[in-house]
Amino acid sequence: MTDHPGFLTRPDYRVDIHLRRNLITVHHGESLIAESIRALLVDEQDHGLVFYLPRADVRVRLAADESRASTCPFKGAATYWRFDGDGGEAVVWSYEDPAPQVAQLRGHVAFYQDRVTLRVGVATPAVSGRD
Repeated sequence: MTDHPGFLTRPDYRVDIHLRRNLITVHHGESLIAESIRALLVDEQDHGLVFYLPRADVRVRLAADESRASTCPFKGAATYWRFDGDGGEAVVWSYEDPAPQVAQLRGHVAFYQDRVTLRVGVATPAVSGRD
């Protein structure tokens, strides 16, 4: 795992990760492309709130967008994803090898909220498996 200098230079920096049992749905146009009751809500200092969904809860195939690269000093190197086969712009990003402080993000993806419609609902017992 690579060292992530952000927490060394700013040990008080906050990246809070909260497991949410809400029903999170993501639509692209009329198509439901993701649905989860296992999302992580990331509240990062100096950034807005972002939901990260388990990759297994994404219903469409994604392809890596090799034209983009960036590194967050607190989370690690970002991988960008577009819909497989459409050649369009990235709609998703992930941290494949996140910093130890945010290791929960491994296996999760976040959607650009200006490119999809993300809704937060209440999970019902039939959906969530809870009483």
